[in-house]
Amino acid sequence: MELREGENILKVYHHHPTPFLWILVKVAVSFSPFYLFIYLFQGSMSMKVAFIINLIFFVILILVLLYLIFIYWLDRLIITNHRIIFKDYKFLTVSEESQASIYDIQDIVTKEKGILSYFRIFDYGLFRIETAASKSTVIFENAPNPEGIRQYIFEVRKTHYNG
Repeated sequence: MELREGENILKVYHHHPTPFLWILVKVAVSFSPFYLFIYLFQGSMSMKVAFIINLIFFVILILVLLYLIFIYWLDRLIITNHRIIFKDYKFLTVSEESQASIYDIQDIVTKEKGILSYFRIFDYGLFRIETAASKSTVIFENAPNPEGIRQYIFEVRKTHYNG
């Protein structure tokens, strides 16, 4: 992503941490059968072998969690004074970038996760921007305070494009 001449980054949004923490918990729990297996068969293994197997599974778990954290942190919605840019990493080396000019925005759709979205810890949801003639669409899932992002974009549009 390169900024154009006269373009400034105004705000950067990352995914909301609550659904991400849920993913981390699911990954950690998915490793529990391996630890249960080691626990059940530790009597038939020496202490050294059990320790090495535990260490191997622990290192693999830490590497998977670090990979997920890195991908989570790289995904971002960037609001500049000219456009909205969403950088979405599918894998560490594969990313998709979608962008929309602030001037071309036709519709911004937000969907929050139920009545609990009143509380900040659960205030996340879908944020989607559609541009003129549907040239491009920016879809940001698990966006923090989608309605706040929407209002901020309209404020930027009003400030920089006089309505």
